[in-house]
Amino acid sequence: MRKNLFCISMICAAALLLMVGCQKQEKTVELTYSIFFPPTHSQCKAGISWAEEIEKRSGGKIKITPYPGGTLTAANQCYDGVVKGISDIGMSCFAYTRGRFPIMAAVDLPHGYINGRVATRVANEFARAMAPQELADVKVLYIHAHGPGLLSTKKPVRTLEDMRGLKIRSTGLSANIVEALGGAPVAMPQGDTYEALQKGVVEGTFSPIETLKGWRQAEVIDYTTQCTGIGYTTAMFVVMNLDKWKSLPKELQKIVEEVSGEWVDVHGEAWDKSDDEGREYTLSQGNEIIDLSEEENKRWVAAVQPIIDDYITTTGEKGLPAEKAVKVIKELIGTYSK
Repeated sequence: MRKNLFCISMICAAALLLMVGCQKQEKTVELTYSIFFPPTHSQCKAGISWAEEIEKRSGGKIKITPYPGGTLTAANQCYDGVVKGISDIGMSCFAYTRGRFPIMAAVDLPHGYINGRVATRVANEFARAMAPQELADVKVLYIHAHGPGLLSTKKPVRTLEDMRGLKIRSTGLSANIVEALGGAPVAMPQGDTYEALQKGVVEGTFSPIETLKGWRQAEVIDYTTQCTGIGYTTAMFVVMNLDKWKSLPKELQKIVEEVSGEWVDVHGEAWDKSDDEGREYTLSQGNEIIDLSEEENKRWVAAVQPIIDDYITTTGEKGLPAEKAVKVIKELIGTYSK
């Protein structure tokens, strides 16, 4: 009798241990995701679909809760928020914390990106090739970048001479580009640009063509100069808290990396689709898209070259491989633009 009771006790204990083990194994990893884009933006939607795909492929073992519109951390605090664990994952722009990412800043220069898919692929491959120390405090999941910044104006700009003295809405790097082209940069948020164009406070804007629909700016401009030869971009990170990443089982890390690799082109294609919609919308408004002649394009490229040269000089003086960074980007643009 005692022997039977002992056996039953052992069986019950083993069953209990098995149940506890299964519960631990099946416990869901819950992660927070701070996204600076508003929920209606295509890039926010792409980020949310990435999170949903990870939950699906992990069989519910990973659940990611997005916080769009900077509701968890502001755009310029997103990266630090991930490092400090305020959010587990974050999406924002490297340029929002200027000076912190000197190597990644090379991606945003006016290298002549032809579309968002090329810019996104270049940014990802560049980060892998350079492995900059500035990103060592997070797990980089992937990077994406918008299509070329273009010039949209109220009067036609076909040559550098047409740019002289024009007041152009621009910020950060694009302000330097406007100045190099002979224009007068005027800093203002994207949300103020429509009214400023409407009232004549500025005579043009420098930004991806998707803004002509997304921000309705096609209603208050008449021309867009297709200056892709100097097309700049803005690289945006999707990064994860390093400790949280290391705490994931290897099989879950593999799923996250696989989905992240696939979503590089998802974001690139979403940027290009937005640009296509902006192009169609501005043409529907009766606006003209101006193609620079080959000779004129070379003049514009030469005009902005000092911006790239200055980056190489100032960043190189800090002991960083700035010249190599620019060379790698140029080679990658050539590869992915074919």
